[in-house]
Amino acid sequence: MNILFKKRFLIFILFISTLSCQVSFLHAGTDKDMAGWGNDDEYNKLYNPRELDKLRGTVLKFKKVKPLPGMSKATVLVLDDNGDKIDVHLCPVWFATPKDTGIKRGDRVKIKGSWAEIDGEDVFMASKVKKGDHYEFKVRLTKDGTPFWNMSPDQLEYERNQ
Repeated sequence: MNILFKKRFLIFILFISTLSCQVSFLHAGTDKDMAGWGNDDEYNKLYNPRELDKLRGTVLKFKKVKPLPGMSKATVLVLDDNGDKIDVHLCPVWFATPKDTGIKRGDRVKIKGSWAEIDGEDVFMASKVKKGDHYEFKVRLTKDGTPFWNMSPDQLEYERNQ
């Protein structure tokens, strides 16, 4: 391949990637999709950054649940933590599906986040999931719990590059 073709190809890939991100943010911002996922909504207030905890275990499966009445569905990872099955709430489905997380059934992971009680059940609200030594899927700022799905595109890009 000649160098001009390679440059054009890279520019095309960059353009498609940028367009894809813009489309996903447009989709993510619709009122219907945001139902219950705002910074000041009841669900996000359940995340307590002053009471952070860590889990380790094996991913058993993923599922989609409505965390609270009226909310759009969440992507939830089910973790086997030494025989205990724990529902780990990651994010709205429209923000990331199980495939988007880069994590799959059978993966050994470390998860940082905060415990919450929803409908009498203990759930773990993740801020980040680490797989191996080099891969992290982040969904909240650990320091204050700010959800990535409520960030501007510039803020999100900055956080993902940290």
